[in-house]
Amino acid sequence: NENLQTIVSHIYAVGDVIGPPALASTSMEQGRRAMCHALGRQVSSSMSTIPVGIFTIPEMACVGLTQEQVSAEMGTAMVGRADFSELARGQISCCTNGMLKIVSDPHGESVLGVQIIGEGATELIHLGQMAMLTKVPTTFFVENIFNFPTLAEAYRVAALDILQQRRALVSV
Repeated sequence: NENLQTIVSHIYAVGDVIGPPALASTSMEQGRRAMCHALGRQVSSSMSTIPVGIFTIPEMACVGLTQEQVSAEMGTAMVGRADFSELARGQISCCTNGMLKIVSDPHGESVLGVQIIGEGATELIHLGQMAMLTKVPTTFFVENIFNFPTLAEAYRVAALDILQQRRALVSV
């Protein structure tokens, strides 16, 4: 169940034994949630914001909803993209094969998911995770300062893409 209890309520199951996604971060969170429940402690975080990181070459990472899931739920999704080749750090580090995608609601206001492929994806995903947990608007990435040059600038570029789409909707 949602507390990771088996049909025998004082026995819990977590990690690979309960199936996908079978990732260390997910298993660790499941273990924490099960332990908290067993000890009668409250668990505040949501399982929907656990990041997925795949340590391949290139790395892949995601958190939250996909474009398809948001479209199915809300009719459409607004998506901002940033290619690593557009970033100064991507050029400097020769990390031009990668991209970050922010999935937002149809109005481009809320960060509902982030997908990244490329160098450092498993590190970069946490910015998207924090944005979702704190419910900051997509414009947060435009209005705040990032170290430059970094691959994290991809969040600003993707948010600017969403902002441009929002402005286009208003002018129509």
